[in-house]
Order: sequence, then structure tokens, then C-alpha cells
Amino acid sequence: MDLSVVIPLLNEQDSLTELHDWIVRVMKSNHFSYEILFIDDGSTDKSWDTITQLSAKDPNVKGIRFLKNFGKSQALHAGFDEAQGDVIITMDADLQDSPDEIPELYQMIKQEGFDLVSGWKKKRYDSVIAKNLPSKLFNWAARKTSGVKLHDFNCGLKAYNIDVVKNIDVNGEMHRYIPVLSKNAGFTNIGEKVVQHQARKYGETKFGIDRFIHGFLDLITIWFLSRFARRPMHLFGALGVIMFTIGFAFSAYLGIDKLYFNPFGRLITQRPQFYIALATMIIGTQFFVAGFLGELILRNRPDKQRYFIKQTLNLK
Repeated sequence: MDLSVVIPLLNEQDSLTELHDWIVRVMKSNHFSYEILFIDDGSTDKSWDTITQLSAKDPNVKGIRFLKNFGKSQALHAGFDEAQGDVIITMDADLQDSPDEIPELYQMIKQEGFDLVSGWKKKRYDSVIAKNLPSKLFNWAARKTSGVKLHDFNCGLKAYNIDVVKNIDVNGEMHRYIPVLSKNAGFTNIGEKVVQHQARKYGETKFGIDRFIHGFLDLITIWFLSRFARRPMHLFGALGVIMFTIGFAFSAYLGIDKLYFNPFGRLITQRPQFYIALATMIIGTQFFVAGFLGELILRNRPDKQRYFIKQTLNLK
């Protein structure tokens, strides 16, 4: 199979039929073999009814319905797990991503050898204050932190070699950082393509200030995980040793000063430096123990189910 199109969605009933028909036209005109995977992330409208109708008339349509809203990352994880195409395309269900971009994205993976190609919505139709400016700030921070030189991490339109999606773990809210996860997994040939952005035709945007805040918190998480996920002791242990050494040096200084230079002066416990030294050694010990516990947890981590599927369609 040439292509798998993975589409996570939440309450997008009005756009699904139009999006499906548009994708089918593109696939047929380019003679692709394909599947369309709709991942219903706990919609409360009639999105699943629409997916059911589409799958009944088109065997290339497959569906996964979550029991409740688990988030876009979990939806993508489920889609990646089921995808069978040589190239995986992800796109949003709100018609702001154009399926006409699919053939060129496919060629960039198959012919030019990219592991991942991310869309860049250079010209946007979103609100400047509500989304454009926060996105620019977020993308700048993500580039500086991750070292992945993309202009638009948040663009839902991306193409992947199948090896990429089968070897990365998209969890939490890390869908924004799939290029970073791919780089950390060893898939470093990451490209970018300017894609058409369309104004939302139906419904309302799911973007809010909470997503902006969560994005930056996740950025800190991905920075930490990319460097210390497999070796937490390297961070916490190093901080612990440094802090403990500073505290111990302070204590040694106070002891030497008391014994040799000021034996009849104030007691050590009456000097504020004593409590600074004590606190620093305690904090250093805690950092070291945190690193040690992190290593233990990492080596004994059980695999856990992160989402629960209510229904599936046309899946083997």
C-alpha cells in the first residue's frame, strides 16, 4: 500500500464527508493505493455516524473511536499503530490542510529520501493575536531548544516514512514535537514544505490559551527527555554532587574557622552560614536520590495502556 492518511478529529462532523471526497479525488488522480484512518477522539457530535457511513460505502475508510477524549497525541498513536502504508500522511479534519499537498509530500519521502516532511503554513488565516503570534514565539523556542530547524512545529500536515511512525512513541501531548521525537530516535533526515493554509470552513478552533501554556511546558519536558530520559542520574546525580560539595566545603570552612581562628567566638550553630551549608547538603542528597530513583523506575517501568478504544471499523 502506498499511503495511509491518519486524521485525528474531535467534533468535526460537518467537514468529514467533504474531506473524504477531496482525499479520494487526489488518490485516484495519482493512482495511489491508500487507506484513510479517521481517529475519533471522543466526539460528542455525529462525527462517528459520518465515519460509519463513509466506511460503509468506501472500504478504504477505517475508523477508531475512543471511549472519551484522550487527546491528539493518543489519537495519532492509535493511527500510527494501525497504519499499513509505505508513507503516512497526517492532517487535521477541519479542511484547513489541503489534500492536494499529498502527492508532493509522498514524493519527498519516496523519491528524495526524507524520513519526515513537515508542512509550513507560511501564510495563515488564523487570528494574529490569538494564534499567529503565540505560534511564532512557540516555534522559535522549539527551534532553539530542540535543534530541529522547522518553521512550523504545530502544522498537522506531515508525511512520514513508515519506519518512523513504528519506532516513535507519541504520548502525553507530544504531537507537537514528533519531529523532535523522530530526531531523538535516529531519524534525522527531516524536511519542510510550504503548504497551503485554508480558512476554517466549519465549526470553531480548538486552540486556546491553555494549549499555548501546555505547549511550552511540553517543550521543557521534551528538552529534558531528549537529553536525560535514558540517564536521569547524569542530571540529578551531577546536581546532587555539586550541591553537596558546596555545602560540605562551607561546613569545613566553618569548622576550621572555629577550631583555629575563632575558638571563643559564636557557636557554629549561631552563624547563618551553617544553615546555608546544611540546607545545601540536604538538597544535594535529595537530587542524588532523585536520580537514583529515576534510574530504578526507568529499568522497571511497566507498559501501560494510555487510551481505550470503544469501536473500530474495517481494521484487521
